[in-house]
Amino acid sequence: MRDHTSELRLAEVLVEASDTLADDFDPELYLSRVAGHCVELLEATAAGVLVDGDYLPALVASGHPQPLALDLLKTQQGGGPCVDSLGTGRAVPPVRLTTAESARRWPEFTARARAYGIGATYAVPLRRRETTLGALNLFVADASHGGAADGELRLAQAIADMAAVGLRNHRTYTEYRTLTSQLQSALTSRIRIEQAKGILAERWHTSVDEAFAALRRYARRERLVIAVVATSVIEGSLDDAALRDDWSEPSGEAP
Repeated sequence: MRDHTSELRLAEVLVEASDTLADDFDPELYLSRVAGHCVELLEATAAGVLVDGDYLPALVASGHPQPLALDLLKTQQGGGPCVDSLGTGRAVPPVRLTTAESARRWPEFTARARAYGIGATYAVPLRRRETTLGALNLFVADASHGGAADGELRLAQAIADMAAVGLRNHRTYTEYRTLTSQLQSALTSRIRIEQAKGILAERWHTSVDEAFAALRRYARRERLVIAVVATSVIEGSLDDAALRDDWSEPSGEAP
């Protein structure tokens, strides 16, 4: 019988990477877990993720194991596979770091990686259709990975693509939650204002237009949000005399 262990593990990782619709979602922890899964599935020494600052301004890099991955990512300020992939939106195929060509291409990064015993590296973009959100960088000790099979690069790309979907889905989820909250707040405020207008119109035996004008004048005079004034009227904590101090002023305002 065929052993499906690796396929099942990959399926679990992809499902986890897609599960980002939660209020307590932590992008840095999420990407660290993605990097950790890459280390496991691709037999790497370390893995790290750089994220486009325009997408997640608070997150520069994430990786596993964290100290090693973060150091190798930060070293790429002068150039490196992850930065190249992020900038171009394309994969950087496996490169041996034991060659003179690598030292010329990324001198600082290559020297630091070799000091950690890293023999090869490759990177793939975190992309959602035409948008590149970041890049995933794999670091391996065995220099023979410079000729790694195409399947490994494709597997890394599949995980990176799913991570990009997860990040974009959470962003959309957050935007909709924010919009829903704003609309609910606006609706609640409007209901309170209507209630306060009705209370004052009945109490003063006047029109709701005049009641609204009084609410607005008081809010402007006291530099308060009109919904706050309306709430005070409903709760009975605002003296009518304060609202009617300038009652004689023509309002000329509609609710």
